[in-house]
Amino acid sequence: MLIDWFTVIAELVNFLILVWLLKRFLYEPVLKAIDEREKKIASELQHAADVEKEAESRLIELQRKNEAFDNAHAQMIKDAEQEAVEEKRTLLNEAHREYDALRMRLQETLKHEETSLESRVTGRISAEVFSIARKVLQDLSGSSLEAQIADVFCQRLRESDPEDVAAMKDAVSRKSLNPLVRSTFPLSSSLQERIQAVVRDVFSIDTQLRFEEGDDMVGGIELSMNGHSVSWSVRSYLDSLEKMTAELLEGAE
Repeated sequence: MLIDWFTVIAELVNFLILVWLLKRFLYEPVLKAIDEREKKIASELQHAADVEKEAESRLIELQRKNEAFDNAHAQMIKDAEQEAVEEKRTLLNEAHREYDALRMRLQETLKHEETSLESRVTGRISAEVFSIARKVLQDLSGSSLEAQIADVFCQRLRESDPEDVAAMKDAVSRKSLNPLVRSTFPLSSSLQERIQAVVRDVFSIDTQLRFEEGDDMVGGIELSMNGHSVSWSVRSYLDSLEKMTAELLEGAE
């Protein structure tokens, strides 16, 4: 079968456009919001510094008055000095508390926004990767992405360590529930039968498997039983792609 290079190149161009759109409409608004918050914090810190400076000016003024009226108003000046010191301490403590509170809120906000942005970017990248992968696989081999993932998972089962095989057999013998196969996507009856046959051959388990979908997996399949599991997913590949995309965006900035 000939490779349709035009389709492949078009998909790559679509992916690069997606990366640019993510930078333009996701990263830049977030950075702008962060910059505005930093300016607001700087303004409030400057206000606190002005208040502190004003308190120090008042202290100097009170000290000058103390020199002029030392003999006649010694006790009054002493009280004024004490009041100024206490006021300065109060203002400084209040400014420090406000600064610490603002810094903590900013850190929490930045952390939350970073986590939210990473989650959205990961979801978009995952969706685009699967879309491109489906089209490329169909163009190159005429097979579906789900079938390819099932084939890789079956191969992973065949390559299981002897210890994992023994542990799974023991888990089945001691557990009343049948082994569970979880996947990101619904498995067709033919794929279920294929996995059932491989599990029977590899683990010598003559029992009916349970199948269900799970949103916590990213493009993968997992066989689990009583704490033991064998799985395969594209999470590691997506993590590498996400890291590469982040480095690409940082370089573009």
